[in-house]
Amino acid sequence: MEEEVKITLRQRQEEREHLSLSPFAAFSDQSKGREVYEEPCDIRPIYQRDRDRILHSKAFRRLKHKTQVFLAPQGDHYRTRLTHTLEVSQTARTIARALRLNEDLTEAIALGHDLGHTPFGHAGERALNRVCREGFEHHLQSIRVVEFLEKEGAGLNLTKEVKDGILNHQTKGKPATLEGKIVRLSDKIAYINSDIDDAIRAKILTEIELPEEIISVLGNTTRKRLDVLIHNIVMNSENINDIRMSPEIELAMGDLRKFMFTHVYTNPKAKGQEAKAEHLLEQLFEYYCEHVELLPEEYIKMIENEIADRERVVCDYIAGMTDRYAISKYSELMVPNFWNIY
Repeated sequence: MEEEVKITLRQRQEEREHLSLSPFAAFSDQSKGREVYEEPCDIRPIYQRDRDRILHSKAFRRLKHKTQVFLAPQGDHYRTRLTHTLEVSQTARTIARALRLNEDLTEAIALGHDLGHTPFGHAGERALNRVCREGFEHHLQSIRVVEFLEKEGAGLNLTKEVKDGILNHQTKGKPATLEGKIVRLSDKIAYINSDIDDAIRAKILTEIELPEEIISVLGNTTRKRLDVLIHNIVMNSENINDIRMSPEIELAMGDLRKFMFTHVYTNPKAKGQEAKAEHLLEQLFEYYCEHVELLPEEYIKMIENEIADRERVVCDYIAGMTDRYAISKYSELMVPNFWNIY
């Protein structure tokens, strides 16, 4: 008599995916896998494991003290890089569920898409891009985080589908999965609308200043705009192998993004401290390049083992800092202390 083959809980979940998800979904048991093979979990499908790894990573926890738009805001309700990430995840999961796509993959990409962001938001990104000869882009840094920097150089060993979605979440990106395409759009939806909300809270903008030709299409409140954008993606992407918006809604969202760049993202009142933040990071970069012995041990080992050159390693260290840690290190290294003879 042949021995009965035991079906794991993970395999049962994978079977349910084939019964319930769209034929265009990324099925967990059809993943291209990891760079380093691992035995499958007996409970969790492969993308759920990736989601859990990202959620428990140090880089994810640090997002709570990294700038989204407003540097060091004096208020508890302004977005941080972490709250932005959670809003992207929530929007992306709503769309993925409605379209019967893989929510685990969608959430893993969403939670990981900004892991490589610098302190002080895009100001920090500009500063490191100037001083590092290899350049700096946060989506590429997010891949470095999950491949090399987490777990003291071991990385998270994520699936190729999750890394593809993280790498291609920007406007110019072309994700290989529909789940990645959802996150790419959800990122824009989240930051445009939350940045409007924060700008109104900061009294930089009022709802009545938003262009009427845009508001008449998308709605005159954050809630209405989110509802219109999410519904439009779902209605225009149902039962097709693509994620898309109607031309009218896509144009209106693009025009709203342009409006935000003009009135908020380059507004002196909102961005008045960015030059200081950029100078601070540039000074830290120069200092650590000259004093690599002051880097944490795992970064020193990366240089000694020739995993990366000193500029890249210093860039990795600074990019991983939170806003307040960068300010603290700058004060410690650059600002003289009072001499106490007692």
